Amino acid sequence: MQSARKGIEGSRLKSSDSSEKAFGKKIKSGLRENIEAIAVAVILALFIRSFVVQAFKIPSGSMKPTLLIGDHILVNKFIYGIKIPFWDKVIIPIKKPERGDIVVFKFPEDPSKDFIKRVIGIAGDVVEIRNKHLYVNHKRMGPYFGVYLDSSIISGSIQPRDNFGPVTVPADCLFVMGDNRDHSYDSRFWGFVQLNALKGKAFIIYWSWDKDNFGVRWSRLGDLLK
Repeated sequence: MQSARKGIEGSRLKSSDSSEKAFGKKIKSGLRENIEAIAVAVILALFIRSFVVQAFKIPSGSMKPTLLIGDHILVNKFIYGIKIPFWDKVIIPIKKPERGDIVVFKFPEDPSKDFIKRVIGIAGDVVEIRNKHLYVNHKRMGPYFGVYLDSSIISGSIQPRDNFGPVTVPADCLFVMGDNRDHSYDSRFWGFVQLNALKGKAFIIYWSWDKDNFGVRWSRLGDLLK
């Protein structure tokens, strides 16, 4: 009887030990699956951010009324071509920017900063501003998305805000301006944007926060940018 009991106890001990090992394997397996899932999610997020779409927040009023301070936008990163990350060279061209596109780019005077403006002139275009009136290829463009909030006109000999050019946009470059024409630091002041400095085209407002009134601008959510 004693030997029988010992046998039973021994078998129970063996069974318990086996269960613990199986349980340990399940924990390790579950942990590994979670780590793999997180790694895949991180890689996917980096891929999307690098090649597909990226979110930006509008910090200034240079694009008013199209974009307001506190607007959060999504930018299509592959529309102008696919680039290798950290290397500003298009390896698969798709399409070129067009007049009227709202683009995000590396600021020519400080590439660590991102700027957002509207394309006014593409390569070969002649751009001129006379007393706040915009001309492209010697044709008056009307407001062309821009607004003028200051009625005063500044001479071109003082600064180029209201009187500028004419200039011809070089190859592989863009001439850009903010929609808030009297309060935008743009190509009138610092020159052209190289195509390889483009990050993409802004296409939608997905969130908008009005910090002055501490509230969400619900009516702007989902607005497609034109």
